[in-house]
Amino acid sequence: MTDLVPVFVNGHCIRLESGQAVSSAVALYDAALAEALAAGAAYVTDGRGIRLPTDSPLQGGAILRVVVSARRDTDEADADA
Repeated sequence: MTDLVPVFVNGHCIRLESGQAVSSAVALYDAALAEALAAGAAYVTDGRGIRLPTDSPLQGGAILRVVVSARRDTDEADADA
């Protein structure tokens, strides 16, 4: 049996196996945020505000914040044009 460790995602405690990827923690917390992360419309920072790669392994007590970007891709047509 594998021990589960606490990880905090946007202030909510979830439990997963130590060493799981950042993206796994986000998916366990919120599927819609995980989709935004996979699509590049969101990113994850640690408790200090430093951006993390989605494949970074997690340890118990990690603090993650998912940031949804309001920026559009530069090749997207402007609605006001």
